[in-house]
Amino acid sequence: MRRFLTEPLVHFLALALAIFALYAALDRNAAPPRDDIVVTGAKIEQLAGLFARTRQRPPTSSEVKGLIDDHVKEEILYREALALGLDKDDTVIRRRLRLKMEFLSQAQAEAATPSEAELEAYLKGNPDRFLIEPKVAFRQIFLSPARRGEAIEQDVASLLETLRNQPDIELTTLGDATILPSELPLTRKASIGQTFGDPFAEAVARADPETWVGPVKSSFGLHLVRIIEIQPSRPARLDEIRDSLTQAWANEKRLRAEEAQFAERLKRYRVRIETQVGTTVAPGRDP
Repeated sequence: MRRFLTEPLVHFLALALAIFALYAALDRNAAPPRDDIVVTGAKIEQLAGLFARTRQRPPTSSEVKGLIDDHVKEEILYREALALGLDKDDTVIRRRLRLKMEFLSQAQAEAATPSEAELEAYLKGNPDRFLIEPKVAFRQIFLSPARRGEAIEQDVASLLETLRNQPDIELTTLGDATILPSELPLTRKASIGQTFGDPFAEAVARADPETWVGPVKSSFGLHLVRIIEIQPSRPARLDEIRDSLTQAWANEKRLRAEEAQFAERLKRYRVRIETQVGTTVAPGRDP
């Protein structure tokens, strides 16, 4: 027995057991490591400001404490959820993170301000997108289908003949009463369409000036129309469309920036697409 106790191996094992027992005792008494949660003054101001905008009054001191407590609770639960991996394979979270990444790209692009030269170049490079639409000035005589019934076509022909043979006739004595204007000054084609309907606007934009034509159909009935003046469409000048042109320039710049940033990110990944046996694909050609 004495020889056994003097063996070096026995001494080594005894020392190892003692160290293990000491470590276990210390580990039971030690508190788990903690993460720091710092609620800064700026964060408290943000919470109080959001409360004030929602409630239309500043928060009381007890309400501020409640806001802070709720923020701490949210932060703890957020960190615990991440530790458990609850953010993985969650469609809602994936979409939210995608939106945030896209917002970051948009913010970088929207921070840029175009120069005069850039706007001029953009306008010249896209003339068809920024045309000033035609304007038309005309007079019209309204004929009500509800009032005239089947005789309306014959009345149209009779009125056209009268107007062509008596160009100075008083127009207020002709046609049917209506709230529609009998004469319009130079007006955008789109505005005419809003009042009379798009088919009517298209017809008057194509009509010959200084002659009575008809019947032209609107959403109200039939009209005899005489074009006074037409201003055809033309390329816009920068001073006429500065705001809309700047917005279009910014949108295009944002889209190009997003495409470039995504192309750079894509380089860091290797994408493999596996075709599943039995997958049904709709017939048709790619665009």
